[in-house]
Amino acid sequence: MAVRWWDGGMRRTVWGAGLAFGVGVLLIAGGARLDRGVPEWVLVVPLAVACAGVLVRRRAPVVSLGLGVVAVGLDALVGPSLGTVLVFTDNLYAATLYGPARLARGLLAVTAVLAVAAGAGAGFWAADWRLLAVIGVQAALVLVTPVLTALVVREQRDRAAVERVRAEQVARLAELDRRAAIAAERTRMARELHDLIANHFSAIAIQSTAALSRTDLDPGTVRKIMESVRENSVEGLAEMRTIIGLLREDDAGDGERPGSEAVRLRLADVEVLVERVVAAGMKGSSRVEGPVREVPAAVDLAGYRIVQEALTNALKHGESPVELVVSYEVGRVVLRVRNAVGDERRALPGAGAGLVGMRERAALVGGSFEAGPSPAGPPGSGPGWEVVAALPTEERRPVATEGVGGLSSQVVGLMFPRGAGS
Repeated sequence: MAVRWWDGGMRRTVWGAGLAFGVGVLLIAGGARLDRGVPEWVLVVPLAVACAGVLVRRRAPVVSLGLGVVAVGLDALVGPSLGTVLVFTDNLYAATLYGPARLARGLLAVTAVLAVAAGAGAGFWAADWRLLAVIGVQAALVLVTPVLTALVVREQRDRAAVERVRAEQVARLAELDRRAAIAAERTRMARELHDLIANHFSAIAIQSTAALSRTDLDPGTVRKIMESVRENSVEGLAEMRTIIGLLREDDAGDGERPGSEAVRLRLADVEVLVERVVAAGMKGSSRVEGPVREVPAAVDLAGYRIVQEALTNALKHGESPVELVVSYEVGRVVLRVRNAVGDERRALPGAGAGLVGMRERAALVGGSFEAGPSPAGPPGSGPGWEVVAALPTEERRPVATEGVGGLSSQVVGLMFPRGAGS
């Protein structure tokens, strides 16, 4: 540590003090002094004291100023000499630049008063008011100029320090935002993949269980079940490949990507989801109320995913029959999924986040979501479970449901809104 301290600013300071002392001695030897009949070596003493202040200008600026004042006082008694006065200007400069802020402001006031007083005193003492201007200017050059210069440098240094701290804070916040955005996108990817896989593989699991648990099935029925299993597997893999292809795209445009039409999921296609549930062994029906119309792409996708997750939950945890109703109302579209419930729970695992995911999907497009037991299930059944989502058909500002300031990149565009099933 000592070696590093010496190799740093201290070496330059020592060289500067030595150079100042050498120049001062040359000035004294050259006659740049007021001769009062004292030996020249006596004038070197105050010069050495002022140069000692140069040695501690950074570590102890107040001490440097004190040594400079003492040196100028001694020099005034035995000289004065130009070399000591010049070194004293550095003592003033260092005290203003490296000392406390209050000391810097005080030095400006004190040196200004001293410069005016010196000029006025010289003019009064010599009875020549021309000396007022001459001595006043000289005193200002020696006293006020170093202080003003140091104040300007100090202000620039402090401003640079503030800007440096601000830049570090901005960089730190940018890194936090980046990490939050990555975490949010990873969460969205996981939810989207979950919604995609859960529907297909839940049907596969139920159909496989039925085929394995029944020994009295004829080959035709078994073949039909296996065809349905294969269809769900192929469709699930196809959708997964499409999404993975989107994730691998380097170009992130305005949400319009090549191949995006292949995965454009719409409310008009929800009958396919009901057909899958029926193919899995449940009784199901769907109907549309009101005039069908185009809705925003985000609402289209959110509605499709909500219906998909609700039907998947009915397949995994509910009983037949299941009913889907899509109602196009003024300013909104209402989705209702009702299914019967039974005493027996299906032994299919779930992550327990389905309702949370559907609620988040509805909130993202400015809609509402409710789910819970219903006193009247689908026609022909008793009490059941009902999921109701009301989504606006006009563009609205989405409600932020997670993360820092709703951060999102365009890596997934409209194809990956927030939300997941169970």
